[in-house]
Amino acid sequence: MREALLVKVGGSLRGAEELLEELAQYPGPLVLVHGGGPEIGALLERLGYESRFVEGLRVTPPEQMDAVEMALCLTGKRLAQGLSQRGRKALSLSGRDALCLRGRLLPGLGRVGEVVGVDPRPLLDLLGAGYTPLLAPIALDEEGPLNVNADTAAAAVAGALGWPAVFLTDVEGVYRRPKDPASRIPQLTPEAVAALKAEGVLQGGMIPKVEAALAALRAGSPWAAIAKGRGGVLEGVLKGEAGTRFYP
Repeated sequence: MREALLVKVGGSLRGAEELLEELAQYPGPLVLVHGGGPEIGALLERLGYESRFVEGLRVTPPEQMDAVEMALCLTGKRLAQGLSQRGRKALSLSGRDALCLRGRLLPGLGRVGEVVGVDPRPLLDLLGAGYTPLLAPIALDEEGPLNVNADTAAAAVAGALGWPAVFLTDVEGVYRRPKDPASRIPQLTPEAVAALKAEGVLQGGMIPKVEAALAALRAGSPWAAIAKGRGGVLEGVLKGEAGTRFYP
């Protein structure tokens, strides 16, 4: 059996056919955590709401939470359908189901939170029954559902499973020279990441991706990776030929 992987995928279905084929053909167990930013933004716009972000997190007033959850869950259903039609039986869940994700409110952002507890048993039960779980990043606190950043949710779930975490994105990995794929760094440790930050090499949207990879290590993942979501990416990551892998 091939190595079990937690894979974080984006929520957009535009151009997703190649990635769905890649995931459907992977021979080992997978648990997928997905985002849904474009779909959330489109639904909120149709409802007359304006999207606002603070440090990359979508501000989610209570009156918008239902729409955010609807968009995320519908995205999960569509991804599950795409995988199932390609021969990999998949079921979409949210962190509400079976109380899988417990959350804590982050101040000043509305119904936005972070994961403080993961029950991996529902995911493992589905895997044992032959299904690939897709998890929408919705957690629960005492007041109800929380919108959680998909990268940080994926890190928490990977750690609870004790599985490697692969964060799929639109770049080949961490570059030593910005925008130069030929300068991809194959491996990093937390100490090396700190040095890159001090040098100013890590910038912009790559910083939260790297922080999520390090969070997965702290939570219990044996390794994590950032790689470009395309055909052959999982095989490439496992062989060390694609992406940037992070080790404790």
